[in-house]
Amino acid sequence: MIYVGIDAGSRAIKIVVINKNLRILESGVMDQGVNQAELAEWLLHQTLKKLSVPRNEIAYTVATGYGRDGLEFADTTITEITCHAQGVTHLIPEARTIIDIGGQDSKLIRLETGGRVRDFVMNDRCAAGTGRFLEVVAQRLDLNINDLGVFARRAQKPATISSMCVVFAETEIIGLLASGEIRENIIAGVQISIASRIASMAGRNVAEPIIFTGGVAMIPGMDKALKDIIDHPIIIAKNPQFTGALGAAILASRNR
Repeated sequence: MIYVGIDAGSRAIKIVVINKNLRILESGVMDQGVNQAELAEWLLHQTLKKLSVPRNEIAYTVATGYGRDGLEFADTTITEITCHAQGVTHLIPEARTIIDIGGQDSKLIRLETGGRVRDFVMNDRCAAGTGRFLEVVAQRLDLNINDLGVFARRAQKPATISSMCVVFAETEIIGLLASGEIRENIIAGVQISIASRIASMAGRNVAEPIIFTGGVAMIPGMDKALKDIIDHPIIIAKNPQFTGALGAAILASRNR
C-alpha cells in the first residue's frame, strides 16, 4: 500500500507518494490553475502512472495547502503548518524553526522537541514578503526568476525598497530604474526587503537550526539574504518545495 500527500499551494500543486516505511517513491509538481481539482487529479494520475501502481493501492490521502478543501478525492485535510512541521522534522529531526516562503504567503513556525508546533506567525495579506514579489520584479526587469540570485550577487550597493505593498514597491522599482539604478542593486534590495519582513515576523526569538522551505528557497541568494538579516545560519531543506506534501504523506501513513 502507498500513502499520498498533496499540497495545493497558491502557485503550484505538489504531490509526494511514500510507502509504509516512509520512503519517498515518487513526487511531482505542476502550476496551479483555475480548475484546481482537475489539475490535482491529473497530477495524481500521472504520478501513479510513473510508479505503475493502480489507484486502489492508495491506503490514504491527505491534502494540505491553500486549496486543500477543493480536493474532494482526499480522505482528509490538514493545515499546512502541521504538514510543514512533519515534513521538515522527518528530514531534519533537530529543526527548531521553519521559514516557509511560498507564492502568496510566508510563515515562521517554531517547533518543540519531536516536531510539535509550538507557535507560528503567518503573513498572507501582503505579497511583498512572498514569491509573488519576486515574480513581479523578474517581469519588470525582464529576467527569468531563477536568474535573480546571479544578478543579486553582482550588486555593488543594494537599493532601498521601503514600500510594504507589492504594488507600491513595483512603482518604487520603476522610479529606481528611471533614476539609473542598476538591476543588480534593485534585486539585492528586494531580497533584503523580503528577508526583513521575515525577520520582523520572527522577532528576537529564533531558535536554531533554522530550516528554509517553500518555492522561494530555490531562488539563489535568498538564503544568504535571510542569514544576513536574521544573523543566524540558514539551512535549505532538501527539495524545499515539497516539505508540505511530504508531511501530508507522512500523516497519511498514520492512518493504517
